[in-house]
Amino acid sequence: MDEYVFEALRHGASGFLLKDTKPAELLRAIRLVAAGDALLSPSVTRKVVSEFVSHTSRPVKPHPYLHTLTDREREVVSLVAEGLSNQEIAERLVVSPATARTHVSRAMTKLGARDRAQLVVFAYQSGLAN
Repeated sequence: MDEYVFEALRHGASGFLLKDTKPAELLRAIRLVAAGDALLSPSVTRKVVSEFVSHTSRPVKPHPYLHTLTDREREVVSLVAEGLSNQEIAERLVVSPATARTHVSRAMTKLGARDRAQLVVFAYQSGLAN
């Protein structure tokens, strides 16, 4: 339920996964959060972004390194902002999951994003997301 997600995040949660998360994904998430990263399930990311956008009326302010992204990387960043997983991005772009992962990783490196959540924020701030 949406209120659980927002309440957990308000109280400092660094991640939020759904009940159907596979055990391997859960272990990966625990390791990421323990290392200081944040992690949200793709559907949770969509809800958080939607809520953020509906309450924010900021002008577009492109990231200073946005110009370093290739057209494909920009496309991938916008798909991450939609809340798509690497697998879903791969399916949408008709590429392998490894290729999708590489594009996400390169975009994060070029923009200095520490995690996917920050990449989503950059996408919205830069006008790459709706």
